[in-house]
Amino acid sequence: MIKTDCKQRAINLLSVKSMTIMALLGAISVVLMLFEVPLWFAPPFYELDFSEVPVLIGAFALGPVAGIIIEMLKILLNLVITGTDTAGVGELANFLIGCSFIVPASMIYYRNKTIKTAIIGMITGTACMVVLGSFMNAFVLLPAYAYFFKMPVDALIEMGTKVNSKIKSMSSFVFYAVIPFNLLKGVAVSLITLVIYKRISGIIKTLVGTK
Repeated sequence: MIKTDCKQRAINLLSVKSMTIMALLGAISVVLMLFEVPLWFAPPFYELDFSEVPVLIGAFALGPVAGIIIEMLKILLNLVITGTDTAGVGELANFLIGCSFIVPASMIYYRNKTIKTAIIGMITGTACMVVLGSFMNAFVLLPAYAYFFKMPVDALIEMGTKVNSKIKSMSSFVFYAVIPFNLLKGVAVSLITLVIYKRISGIIKTLVGTK
């Protein structure tokens, strides 16, 4: 029974309708990436966008694998449109950070689709994103930006200090900029998804023939 259910889900996911919906959600995510909100506590290269909302909606409606595919489409489309300043390192890190939020949230929700599990899933996803985001920023993203822009990491930290006087080192940068940024993003995306998911998921499920 479980194998049959998994097989049916795989068939639904690979259908033309499912792939079309995933492509559409990926395209919407790319558009949303263009509308960024500057934050008062972080340097200018940290701006909030809501591109994870369509990804999370797709993952909730079609499953975690669909969420990963939509996230990948979002990153690839943005890479084609805007290019890269870090030889793809930043894009890979952003993909992993996005998946760290989307995958745990959708895995928890997809097993038992209730508001309670959706909330638990999004809280778990936000926590995972905060942890991985902190690690990736400290050891991958910031060093990569420093390398490709030919500047010391300390220069990036100084940019943070100008905005937030509490930022004086890499650890304080993570604590006062990266962690609040990912917390705020996780909460904002979760709240928006909770408000609009039911209205959109019904259409998605009807089109692909899932329950």
